[in-house]
Amino acid sequence: MNIVFLDSATLGTDISLEEFNDFGDVTKYEFTQAKDTLKRVKNADIVITNKVVISSDIMDKSSIKLICVAATGTNNVDLEHAKSKNIDVKNVAGYSTGSVTQLTFSIVLKFMQKLEYYENYTKEGNWEKSEIFTHLDRPFHELENKKWGIIGLGTIGKSVAKIAESFGCKVCYYSTSGDNFDTDYIQVGFDELLSTSDVISIHCPLNEKTENLISLEEMEIMKDKTILLNLGRGGIINESDLAIILDNKELYCGLDVVKKEPIEADSPLRKIKNTERLILTPHIGWASVEARKRLIKGVISNIKEHVL
Repeated sequence: MNIVFLDSATLGTDISLEEFNDFGDVTKYEFTQAKDTLKRVKNADIVITNKVVISSDIMDKSSIKLICVAATGTNNVDLEHAKSKNIDVKNVAGYSTGSVTQLTFSIVLKFMQKLEYYENYTKEGNWEKSEIFTHLDRPFHELENKKWGIIGLGTIGKSVAKIAESFGCKVCYYSTSGDNFDTDYIQVGFDELLSTSDVISIHCPLNEKTENLISLEEMEIMKDKTILLNLGRGGIINESDLAIILDNKELYCGLDVVKKEPIEADSPLRKIKNTERLILTPHIGWASVEARKRLIKGVISNIKEHVL
């Protein structure tokens, strides 16, 4: 079989892809532009893609039999057309739960503990000049007894909820689909979650119900000092409105995703004045070494299932 990786660079250079050679001839492209996709997959039996789009036109003009999406989301593949042509499309779910959960708490704790300020205080040689043994110029707080609101109580949301409870947080959630009635946690209305939570973390998909779910109006009803996090998909928080609110209200926001990735140079998020209120990471929540190894294992399992 001919196997083609279209964007292998998105998997990192530290993860071995050697096992794919057991299935046939493997061609790896680190990146693929849309104009080059058809040429590269035309004679492929199996295509492995993370973000490169596989359109109906590409399927019609190639001999693809299996499309492996090296991710959970499959919005880069025309699923209906693939089904009509008997092309299998397989993704990998659940591989990144621990990784996303860890980043969620890394961001929250950095904000709560004012860690960057105190780290810089010592690095800059200020502690040795102190007349007392400690330094308390930037007050910080505990997570215990804080209210943590979760938007999207799926696998990742539940993982976050469990750890938040271990910190002593009071957890509630809002179901964006309206179909989640988890009995382990308290379900609340959207406005109640926004206006009463100390920490709000987003772990839901991007769809017609969640696009611009949080804009200026929603952020205005949040309490001062609320920590807002999006580890779901870009586009759920209106980024222009977020840039405005961070310069006019004491909110703190951690984003691992933005609407257009990589972030654009003229993004409003690059122009805010109160930069200490924003932590922006380059979509790394899914990507611990362990998570990427689980992802590769899942892709290999999908190929074996197809072949056998």
